[in-house]
Amino acid sequence: MGVYFGYYAIAGVMFLIGMMVSNRLKSKFTEYGQIPLQNRMSGKEVAEKMLRDNGIFDVQVISTPGFLSDHYNPMDKTVNLSPDVYEGRSISSAAVAAHECGHAVQHATQYSMLMMRSKMVPAVKIGTSLSQWIIAIGIGMMGFGHGNQTIFLIGIALFSLSTIFSLVTLPVEFDASNRALAWMDSTRLLTFEEHDKASDALKWAARTYVVAAISSVATLLYYILIFMNRSRD
Repeated sequence: MGVYFGYYAIAGVMFLIGMMVSNRLKSKFTEYGQIPLQNRMSGKEVAEKMLRDNGIFDVQVISTPGFLSDHYNPMDKTVNLSPDVYEGRSISSAAVAAHECGHAVQHATQYSMLMMRSKMVPAVKIGTSLSQWIIAIGIGMMGFGHGNQTIFLIGIALFSLSTIFSLVTLPVEFDASNRALAWMDSTRLLTFEEHDKASDALKWAARTYVVAAISSVATLLYYILIFMNRSRD
């Protein structure tokens, strides 16, 4: 029972922190989404200009359903912007559109961390779908003898794939934001005041990935401690 209490305690704390950061992010994007850009460019126009300025002409900018559902898809080379960003002419729209194009620039320039993350995706999908089941079985079976610790160790190894993935994601996301802000500065797309607000919005977006990474690392360390303690018994 203590094993599961520890897990749920970590999960509960990280869930609350994640909710706080997520709510703050939504609040920031809503606030900056009500401030129009002085140049009146839409998110779609910002994205298309950034792609052109970086010599990228084989990536399409399209609208995708949802709120903060924006992403770059390297498989079909599309920058997918939510309706509020695609059609919006606000600071939030410009920041998000430029950030997603930052990923397109990473892809075009073969940015090493993005390439590493892309290669990890198939293994991470398998690890994520199986790890919790195998860990649960392994913890249950350890009560019947030391010989069953191998199953728990396999589960930990599978879970570690998602932890590594979450850590690799951090430099990818921070770099995309840095590219976006640098481009917006060099093209004078934003005023000084607009730049500060766009930077603030992107920092809160990045913090959601930081929380996810910390949560994954904490959970992995917890599993490792359980394994080490059971090994000494």
